[in-house]
Amino acid sequence: MPKEDLFEIRAQKLEAFEDSGGVAFPRGFDVDATLAAVAARFANHDAEELGATPINLRLAGRLRTKREHGKTSFSDISDGSACIQLYVRKDDLGDGVYDAWQTLDIGDFVGVEGSLMRTRSGELTLRIDTYALLAKSLRALPEKWHGLRDTEIRYRKRYLDLAVNDEVREIFHCRAKTLRALRAHMDAHGFIEVETPIMQPQYGGALARPFTTHHNTLDIDLYLRIAPELYLKRLLVGGLERVYELNRNFRNEGVSTQHNPEFTMLEFYAAYWDYQRMMEFVEELLTVCVQAVLGAPDFVYQGNMVSMQRPWKRITFANALMEIGGVPGDVLEDEKAFRAWLQQRDVPATDLSLGYMWEAALSRFVQPLLFAPTFITHFPREVSPFAKTTTEDDGLVERFEIYWGGLEAGNGYSELNDPREQRSRMEAMAGGRAKELSEQRVDEDYILALEHGMPPAAGFGVGIDRLMMLLTDSASIRDVILFPLLKPKEVD
Repeated sequence: MPKEDLFEIRAQKLEAFEDSGGVAFPRGFDVDATLAAVAARFANHDAEELGATPINLRLAGRLRTKREHGKTSFSDISDGSACIQLYVRKDDLGDGVYDAWQTLDIGDFVGVEGSLMRTRSGELTLRIDTYALLAKSLRALPEKWHGLRDTEIRYRKRYLDLAVNDEVREIFHCRAKTLRALRAHMDAHGFIEVETPIMQPQYGGALARPFTTHHNTLDIDLYLRIAPELYLKRLLVGGLERVYELNRNFRNEGVSTQHNPEFTMLEFYAAYWDYQRMMEFVEELLTVCVQAVLGAPDFVYQGNMVSMQRPWKRITFANALMEIGGVPGDVLEDEKAFRAWLQQRDVPATDLSLGYMWEAALSRFVQPLLFAPTFITHFPREVSPFAKTTTEDDGLVERFEIYWGGLEAGNGYSELNDPREQRSRMEAMAGGRAKELSEQRVDEDYILALEHGMPPAAGFGVGIDRLMMLLTDSASIRDVILFPLLKPKEVD
């Protein structure tokens, strides 16, 4: 039947219900417990126990199924935590009330009251004595047995995805559990959670194009933050020595299975640490998080086993390119030769300087092969404007990135705290080749903060969305974001 016809039939039912004096959208309904709590509490109660001492409950949820059998009916309701079966009898409700029950549609929200029992098959069931319509569903949910599988509809109408796909709700329960685990570990190690501006007069802390907005009263342009880094490090200057923020960032760039223009990160900084100490802490943080969320140190991502067993592999950027990516050692420091090598392998490199060619080669030839957690260290200084140089080579910096499951998931380094060198690095960015570099400006306020003295420190940021891809075995970042950005279309 066409959707328009179904809508009209349900609208007529709603009108008839209200004409008879019914309230289709009441203001509330007190419940005794979630359906999951009921299922857990009475899981071991058999039919005899439930019959000996009546257990009366008020529950609520969305109708998922209805099965009519003459003067009796079986239905299932779901509240998002679990489902429970309802047993409805005409003799219990009376003719008129029972007939009204039969007019309810799949998708309607109902509140029910009755006593628990077990059916002959042993299923925990609520035998209802009374019920109330709590919200009429004018549009039909996707068909139960096939569910909602169209990817675009799932992302555009996430409410339907959540309503009919139990595994999708579980992804976002897992996300909430992950955030709790991360916060708990940070708090236990003396970090304090802070909030920094989302609208900033000058963007910085990453190499990305920002979204621009305008404040009418002040008549100034503002930017949605691309990273919280420079504000968090201002807090180190102010004496907050361990800080973290679970933050939303916004980058005006492309979309892919690994990129959404709006995304979540955990970013934190610790005074007196260097990148080595930070790597040790990150190993511990993410291992503890995975164990807390999944109950095991290992998991499967897209058919590949990911083991969190410590210590994690550590390899320098140059060695990773040569040993894993197959890049000849004699081209690594030769910009012309490296460009030719990349272009022969269909990697665009015409506008890239040497440091950015290293990054392009890592993404193409190394990253897809890194399944076990791996630290890539010693990045080129050119692509790391806020990291301290190594003592061995001032062309490299004390920076690391985490790769696992074939994804890049985190970035950290020893923080550059010399205001003179930081100014020089920012000026170099502003004169860079790439558009996202040339649009950068020297952040005079940040330099001023550094001139007051920032302690030696290390920082780290982990992408929560990519972390959730790994922990839920999701192939696309859109699967782990409740409302991913999509090109608008007409609402149907």
